[in-house]
Amino acid sequence: MKLGVNIDHIAVLREARKIADPNPLDALSIVKRAGAEQITIHLREDRRHIQDIDAVNIIYHASLPVNLECALAPEIIDIVCELQPHRVTLVPEKREEVTTEGGLDIFSNAEALTKVIRKLKQHEIEISLFIDPTLDNVEMSEKFGVEWIEFHTGKYANLYAMLYGNLANTHHSIKELERSRMELKEMLEEELLTLRSLSCSAMELGLKVAAGHGLNYQNVQAIADIETIEELNIGQSIIARSVFTGLETAIIDMKELIK
Repeated sequence: MKLGVNIDHIAVLREARKIADPNPLDALSIVKRAGAEQITIHLREDRRHIQDIDAVNIIYHASLPVNLECALAPEIIDIVCELQPHRVTLVPEKREEVTTEGGLDIFSNAEALTKVIRKLKQHEIEISLFIDPTLDNVEMSEKFGVEWIEFHTGKYANLYAMLYGNLANTHHSIKELERSRMELKEMLEEELLTLRSLSCSAMELGLKVAAGHGLNYQNVQAIADIETIEELNIGQSIIARSVFTGLETAIIDMKELIK
């Protein structure tokens, strides 16, 4: 299974002070040396972290494939077509959100998506759709003619955190806590079964499958055990650990867990 390292949060730290350090470009050689297979960045409309010049420099200098996440906004798509990254992952985007809150609504955005996909294909850019894990989304993605889908794993990550977090801090009785844990465990297992089943369905339709959002050192292994998922894109947890271990070690640790 391949690992794409999202380096947006290096730019988040830089933008906190609006200075030149740290520079996301400095991460490229470290990511490759640590054994990751892809660089992932998100060029947002509000430019809250990755800037246009970052995208230009990263795509130009990276020796690994670059997966550029972006919204359907015409201005952004024009930039993407000019930069020609290895892959574009089309995502939903709200200016007020802290991070991407869910998958792309590919039914409501079908007309816009059709135009964007046609334009990206004209520039020979590989396309992925960031979607919630439902069969309707998988089947519709195949109809759009894209090469990849990426499952939004936020529900799985949230259930995992709720199950293995500190429920003892609540005011419930022991019996209530145990019932809550059993219910959460069933929900978590159901979500994993859904991701496994839909990954198989996608593969049978000729789609390649990636997954990402909320994955960390505690919850990644169950997702990595799904053989039909070919790639994980992980950012915040790796960059957070790198503060204490260094980026290379943080990536190596994640790669070991995925193995």
